[in-house]
Amino acid sequence: MNYAVEFGNVSLVRGGARILDNITISIPIGESVAVIGPNGSGKTSLMRLLKGDARPYYDETGTTTCRLFGQERWNIFDLRKKMGVVSTDLQSRFDGSVSVGAVILSGFFRTMDVYKDHKITDGMVAAAEDAAARVGISDKITRDIGKLSLGEMRRTLIARALVPKPEMLLLDEPMTGLDVVIMNQFRTMFDSLIESGTGIVMITHDLGDIPKNIRRVIMMKDGKIFGDGKKDDMLTSENVSALFSSPIKVTEENGTYRMGML
Repeated sequence: MNYAVEFGNVSLVRGGARILDNITISIPIGESVAVIGPNGSGKTSLMRLLKGDARPYYDETGTTTCRLFGQERWNIFDLRKKMGVVSTDLQSRFDGSVSVGAVILSGFFRTMDVYKDHKITDGMVAAAEDAAARVGISDKITRDIGKLSLGEMRRTLIARALVPKPEMLLLDEPMTGLDVVIMNQFRTMFDSLIESGTGIVMITHDLGDIPKNIRRVIMMKDGKIFGDGKKDDMLTSENVSALFSSPIKVTEENGTYRMGML
């Protein structure tokens, strides 16, 4: 089996403190996973490792394994061809006068715009149009991103991440700031992407974000793996209460999970 992620006894150290402690997870290429946990649980640090933005701490035991797409050492630009990233902080880095189409095309170059030295091929334009159609923004492709709603901008970033045809899509809190109607549309969109063969790793603290077609959940708490297994087994009131250290009731309706305080 080919793996996108192979972490064995991986730790991340900052300021002498372990912010990730002996993380062991494997994610096959094409599998979709939700990573959940409270604020400060280590989700953001795990995302940094998944993106290749951080290197693990190697202790003297020599038992640490950290491979992304089979490589222990990687060129960040080569890695980004295999991995599309969407995060809430990314959208603030674009100038509002850049068009939706240019933002999507910038995904081929991992830049914040399309510049004069970038060679745009007919195939790239076709791929950008296809990505826009997949996320439902074909009618916005000539619009400046400064005129988009939050949901439209998030869709634009997802299309940008999809154009290089990555083997894995990383979504860092993709529903933050969206209303309940748009959240439902996004879950449907993510389910469609998964059905088409795109593997998704979604980082979230809200069970309601998780699409139906994500069937594996990794729980994080205090920088460690708290649980890892089938969604139906993980997302129980007992497990989620223990994860968040508070009495929580978990309900499920038509494949969508919700959590509420008892």
